[in-house]
Amino acid sequence: MRHTISVLVENEFGVLSRVSGLFSGRGFNIESLCVAETIDPETSRMTIVTSGNEQIVEQIKKQLHKLINVIKVIDHQEIDSLERELALIKVTAEAETRAEILRIVDIFRARVVDVTQKSYTVEITGDENKVAAIIEMLRPMGIKELVRTGKVAMGRGSKTAK
Repeated sequence: MRHTISVLVENEFGVLSRVSGLFSGRGFNIESLCVAETIDPETSRMTIVTSGNEQIVEQIKKQLHKLINVIKVIDHQEIDSLERELALIKVTAEAETRAEILRIVDIFRARVVDVTQKSYTVEITGDENKVAAIIEMLRPMGIKELVRTGKVAMGRGSKTAK
């Protein structure tokens, strides 16, 4: 089962290396990883997507808690959360496919962020399924390049992670 785990950490040199080393040292895979500074410049938030049964995920969380620079660990399977991903998709835009690409972009509430004579670059945000669906719709047009952020997540409501 896939789990999305947020880890609030001190924003210091080497923290990312220690967290990723914890995963690799124990043979756990990181499917996606997104890290950025929070509203407090002294802390960063890591959003990690990993797979495993309940015992494996519980072990991961316990090991994360033991790391010195870790402030808080949140498993989004245990709370009501919002999860989003961003993707940039560069697609071949020949004269005969331009209108169809624009229709697809409109249907998915995406937007074209760059235009050349031979390509469109599309920006899409949403859950994993929405991003995967637009990719499949654009694939027949010819995807030249694809960049995805990986998932970011936060709990719903007024309660905060810190």
